[in-house]
Amino acid sequence: MRTTSNKKDIPIRTLPKEYGHGIAVSKVSAASFLADDETMHAHRHDYHFFVLQEKGVTHTEIDFEQHVISTPTILYQSPNQVHRALKVENIEMYMLIISNENIHPDYLKLLQSIAPLKPLPIQFKELTIVRQAFNLCTNLYERTSDKLYLPSLQDSCNALAGLIISLYLKQVKPSESLSRFERITNEFFRLLEHAFLTKKRPSDYAETLHISVSYLNECVKDVTGHSVSYHIQQRVILEAKRLLYHSDKSVKEIAAILGYDDYPYFSRLFTKAAGMNATGFRNKNRE
Repeated sequence: MRTTSNKKDIPIRTLPKEYGHGIAVSKVSAASFLADDETMHAHRHDYHFFVLQEKGVTHTEIDFEQHVISTPTILYQSPNQVHRALKVENIEMYMLIISNENIHPDYLKLLQSIAPLKPLPIQFKELTIVRQAFNLCTNLYERTSDKLYLPSLQDSCNALAGLIISLYLKQVKPSESLSRFERITNEFFRLLEHAFLTKKRPSDYAETLHISVSYLNECVKDVTGHSVSYHIQQRVILEAKRLLYHSDKSVKEIAAILGYDDYPYFSRLFTKAAGMNATGFRNKNRE
């Protein structure tokens, strides 16, 4: 993979064009994983990342939350998530890297609706079929001389992506069984992920959803235990933490990126939400 960055940005790992027209599939051992030193440093991807960890132990950090994976597990990481590997031990792992253009539109829409996702342990029956799907993709990936190389690779990788998405969806309550409160809350979170840089008031989201602010608050608080304002604030603060930790931008620059022209207000907001000021957070987490 190729990493592009400048001093003031979170590094973004890009997929070189020679890697299968926006697709790469591989089986990874601990030795090959550790040989890629960049995986141990915080970065984003500009592609979708599907993983099956079959054996071993992985210590990883995704958006400031640490995970220890020690049983067969699938993992999906979206392009906007910041992550790094902390430690790997005796791993056997499969990886699929695929660009937006190669994912079936229905799968892409589903991923956007359920992300971000956490590592998901799987049982033996599920492990077997996911491994088989990865092996098929890996074998087809090597058959570059086939006349139907790209379409067959796209089809097999989409089948694999669909399988992994289906396993995640088993953990999600079916839409037809959701209450009205739950449906509205899910819609709010989908809107929030795309609009948090520009929409900071509960009324912005209530207006888009064609409901009153009080009803939106009632729905969200009933489902999550927190108000709409709380979730807006938390999403903004997460992005601020990403930029503080993984870039050299000044706090004032970060405030502007996040849509706050009033720097002192943003500074107070961050301190209240994080329990320390922005500079303190940066220093503490870079020690």
